[in-house]
Amino acid sequence: MHPDVIVVGAGIVGAACAAELQASGRKVLLVDARHPGAGVTSAGMGHLVALDETDDELDLCLLSLARWDEYLSTRGREAEHVRCGTLWVAEDEAQMAHALARAERLGRRGWDAQALSGAELARTEPSLRPGLAGGVRVARDGVVYPPAVARDLAERLVALGGRSLFGADVASVAPGSVTLATGELIAAGDVVVATGTHVPRLLPGTPVFPRKGHLAITARYPRRLSHQVVSMGYGQTEAGSDALAVAANVQPRITGQWLVGSCRQDGIVDHDIDPRVLAHVLRTAIALLPCLADMTIIRSWTGLRPATRDGRPLIGRHPALDRLWLACGHEGLGVTTAFGTAQLLADLMQGRTPAIDAAPYSPARFAHEHA
Repeated sequence: MHPDVIVVGAGIVGAACAAELQASGRKVLLVDARHPGAGVTSAGMGHLVALDETDDELDLCLLSLARWDEYLSTRGREAEHVRCGTLWVAEDEAQMAHALARAERLGRRGWDAQALSGAELARTEPSLRPGLAGGVRVARDGVVYPPAVARDLAERLVALGGRSLFGADVASVAPGSVTLATGELIAAGDVVVATGTHVPRLLPGTPVFPRKGHLAITARYPRRLSHQVVSMGYGQTEAGSDALAVAANVQPRITGQWLVGSCRQDGIVDHDIDPRVLAHVLRTAIALLPCLADMTIIRSWTGLRPATRDGRPLIGRHPALDRLWLACGHEGLGVTTAFGTAQLLADLMQGRTPAIDAAPYSPARFAHEHA
């Protein structure tokens, strides 16, 4: 018997969608060319964070973070979860004004955010360089290991009665079916495409493009960093003439290691490490956390985030093809918003009223590109 739904792509978003749809009563098949979490999910930082650049972004984050709390209440160890909180660091008074506005917005929505003076910031995280203007401490933010969560969700799908097919490359998708590279056609009621930057290969014209990032991880330095430290410029730093934007993001891992990012580059599709870019990322992080200069970097890598031009993911029905659905384009928020995306998509596919306004994420906003 063919499945009700085929989900193509077993990253954290696709695996969450598959498990959610199966739990809602659909018979789901999850298909991936590799294994769960092997793609962009394996390259990400795993930050669970409430971002508030727009109201709808915050809506999706908070919806998802509530679902994360449910999941982590029983699966925290499997996810390697640490509720370290986030310190949004303001380097000058202009950034401090943005920090205070962030604290007010998050607090108004019930997501605890405490504004800190420069002196309070120094006491909260002594590894920071002196002289910073201040910041915001968001206590409920946290960190997980995304590939472990993707694997766990794929196993949950099967435990709920769904099926998985890994090591099977999908050559094409159509309304109600997928065709594997072997030529085998698998029919279904609906197809969900959640293949990140590879979505345009299956659905040409889909406005998702790669945004490259560099990351590095240190040796183990336990108890030297208590919070994830993020510059207030994160997500706001404009790209230079070389299409490179860099803002510090340093994360304490459960292992005692420091994970260091981050940067954004458009128009580059290779996975090669650019020593110039990596050096820029490290210098920016060292400018906030000087002790990092004396630490040992044991590995560095890159990843390609699936981005859209307006910064919002595509969640919902394909604008031109019946029985085809999209869950992609999350850029750096795929981990945070995976569970919210799954809930929103399941609501739409089941004809239920979504918990939040789905319109900002509708693929129909780019319908003219599919004409």
